[in-house]
Amino acid sequence: MGRLSTLDRFLPVWIGAAMLVGLAAGRWVPGLGEALDAVSVSGVSLPIALGLLIMMYPVLAKVRYDRLDTVTGDRRLLWTSLVANWVIGPALMFALAWLLLPDLPEYRTGLIIVGLARCIAMVIIWNDLACGDREAAAVLVALNSVFQVVAFGALGWFYLSVLPGWLGLPQTELAVSGWQLAGSVLVFLGIPLVAGFLTRHLGERAKGRDWYETRFLPRIGPAALYGLLFTIVVLFALQGEQVTSRPLDVARIALPLLIYFALMWAGSYALGRAVGLPYERATTLAFTAAGNNFELAIAVAIATFGATSGQALAGVVGPLIEVPVLVGLVYVSLALRRRATSS
Repeated sequence: MGRLSTLDRFLPVWIGAAMLVGLAAGRWVPGLGEALDAVSVSGVSLPIALGLLIMMYPVLAKVRYDRLDTVTGDRRLLWTSLVANWVIGPALMFALAWLLLPDLPEYRTGLIIVGLARCIAMVIIWNDLACGDREAAAVLVALNSVFQVVAFGALGWFYLSVLPGWLGLPQTELAVSGWQLAGSVLVFLGIPLVAGFLTRHLGERAKGRDWYETRFLPRIGPAALYGLLFTIVVLFALQGEQVTSRPLDVARIALPLLIYFALMWAGSYALGRAVGLPYERATTLAFTAAGNNFELAIAVAIATFGATSGQALAGVVGPLIEVPVLVGLVYVSLALRRRATSS
């Protein structure tokens, strides 16, 4: 802890403060939410989009792209990620939503949409803070992106219409454009990924790897956490009034989310270790499986059901619970890492 910067050492405090500032601003600053949401990129507010890009660029600039072949050749990591993200995750959220919110169809649908939107952005930060495998994170996020474009619409139709019909439950239709999904992937992963790759390639060519990793990366590294904090402030400012005016609804939505994040992270980490993955890759598997693409979930809920809908509120509560829970799991991961290295 003594070697960490002040920003890193007190990260939970800064994140908590950012959430409170955003909620307070959204609640008490007139017209702030409308102003922030006036311009959007792939259905996501432009300020949030900018914050995400700033957040992801430094981490993707740290990836050693010449080592990606060691990840793509690890079949254990790839198949466990696909199973955790695209089989277990959506099924678990569907089960929790119906078990814990049987009387609240709008919130239930919103949670199922959150479960279908696999993480392609903020998970990179959590993985980096937990000393996970950066190269593995880049590959798994890219894999999630491809499957998101291909599978999101089909899984939405299955979990909201087909499966409830088989079980004799109420059905819901989900209208989502494949172009919207592809645009989300292009903006939130494609731009920072290309920028990170070019930065490393050109930086190493001009100055060498030693200068790039010991001089350049430490200079741009803090921007990732500044981007994270800015994103959190803007995100909660956009929906501050909804969250603070409906505390009981937020609590109902929060319970299945808490269970979901804990089970997905612990189960995926255990699965990774069971198939022989080292700490770094098991941790990457756990965070990429537990995190969700809340930007996409909120955008889809708003586009389909409206900005003031219960589905949109459920999407907003997602990061409200995910951010502090996954920050806590970063510390759990580091404790597991110390235990693994000492044994």
